Amino acid sequence: MEGPGMRKVSSHCSINDMFDEDFSRLLEKPRLNIERQRSFDERSLSELSIGLTRVGLDNLDSTYSPGRRSGFDTPASSARNSFEPHPMVADAWEALRKSLVYFRGQPVGTIAAVDHASEEVLNYDQVFVRDFVPSALAFLMNGEPDIVKNFLLKTLHLQGWEKRIDRFKLGEGAMPASFKVLHDPIRKTDTLMADFGESAIGRVAPVDSGFWWIILLRAYTKSTGDLSLAETEECQKGMRLICSLCLSEGFDTFPTLLCADGCSMVDRRMGIYGYPIEIQALFFMALRCALAMLKHDSEGKECIERIVKRLHALSYHMRSYFWLDFQQLNDIYRYKTEEYSHTAVNKFNVIPDSIPDWVFDFMPTRGGYFIGNVSPARMDFRWFALGNCVAILASLATPEQSMAIMDLIEARWEELVGEMPLKISYPALEGHEWRIVTGCDPKNTRWSYHNGGSWPVLLWLLTAACIKTGRPQIARRAIDLAETRLLKDSWPEYYDGTLGRYIGKQARKYQTWSIAGYLVAKMMLEDPSHLGMISLEEDKQMKPVLKRSSSWTC
Repeated sequence: MEGPGMRKVSSHCSINDMFDEDFSRLLEKPRLNIERQRSFDERSLSELSIGLTRVGLDNLDSTYSPGRRSGFDTPASSARNSFEPHPMVADAWEALRKSLVYFRGQPVGTIAAVDHASEEVLNYDQVFVRDFVPSALAFLMNGEPDIVKNFLLKTLHLQGWEKRIDRFKLGEGAMPASFKVLHDPIRKTDTLMADFGESAIGRVAPVDSGFWWIILLRAYTKSTGDLSLAETEECQKGMRLICSLCLSEGFDTFPTLLCADGCSMVDRRMGIYGYPIEIQALFFMALRCALAMLKHDSEGKECIERIVKRLHALSYHMRSYFWLDFQQLNDIYRYKTEEYSHTAVNKFNVIPDSIPDWVFDFMPTRGGYFIGNVSPARMDFRWFALGNCVAILASLATPEQSMAIMDLIEARWEELVGEMPLKISYPALEGHEWRIVTGCDPKNTRWSYHNGGSWPVLLWLLTAACIKTGRPQIARRAIDLAETRLLKDSWPEYYDGTLGRYIGKQARKYQTWSIAGYLVAKMMLEDPSHLGMISLEEDKQMKPVLKRSSSWTC
């Protein structure tokens, strides 16, 4: 019997059917059942990890995971493993479908929120590129790829528009932050209106939009097995333009991407200007996705060569200088300053006294994470969830670093998860620091919104990272927490407070990516093969054991 929002999808046949059969048999084995009471049992490191290792996680990357109907409410799914359909799933699908946006009769995306109780619509009635990603993944996992294809083509069309802010013209490869469909009931016409940052708060262009577009194009290709879309000249050109925009030469001495504040999910002033971890992780993942999809023709070859060089430099830089664990923190604490020449140990001239007090207590003996930012004389030690989860999925983090990030999440569960997953950043800026860094932003007050708020959408990224590292028990515990509140609270955009206990003071209800993030997390945990569309395995050429630069060894 079909639940609300579900539809039948014909089965897919491919050369990978054998893999799907093996994976289904694997899921039938009792040892793969995820038990809540063992969520923090390190011995379970986990049963799923053992299973995925035997099948080969490399296969999840190289094999397409055919889009098919979600297993919720289906006998096949119930027979395959221990998951019981949750009542929230049907409500979530119904709410997600209500957010669909149509252009000339075809679905092209989902609006940010369907909050009829809110007096101010602002731009929540638009289709945001970053917001649509979890919606797209939900539809792909449910065997409904058409809306994703329509979205990819429509945003690609918008990329070709001339983009101006005042008298300045943006780069040709820039993707829009969002678009809106304007319906004219009299003329019976639909027109598109795009925002490339000229209407955004602070007038900042969305650096992450292009990266998410490339990542989603690969997810579509992996899910459907359809290579024809990515191989069209339009998509090839779109990828080259995005990459060229980011790989252009300038005065940079680092392979990381220099950005303005507010250029990503954290789209208000929060002190992330410089080289924010979220952008660097997405940059790395998008380059790897583009590398897999670009044709080796005359136009693509040059772009491919530049990508390969950048990836090697970027992976080394991030793994060396952005990574923080107990030993590295102790080394930085003992740095000398004002060193000169290539023999300098403290390469960025970080002043040890600038290390915030909280990080010494926050850092567990086992565990680590990529810090928020590294630039001359500045290290932002804050934790940012999206950047660290994407680093795991893109294999920017080494396997050891990926496990350390998960160790940190378990060790600091109360701080990073609390009563509602997941803290977008930690800790919150307060007092004088908040006034200086945010400019007294009334929306980003302490433990609210981007300033230490808890965002349910991040549940899908956490779940994907958990599955990839063989720690599904962490995802199960987080999903259980979310299920106690999300539906009852009408799917809020974010929660406030140190534990994420309170619905955000300005949070929209029926926030689409909160709904979609939950669905994607549930479907991935039910069928881990879905991970293949959003995960990349470590590049063998970048796999040699990392040796720190001598300048970072005390």
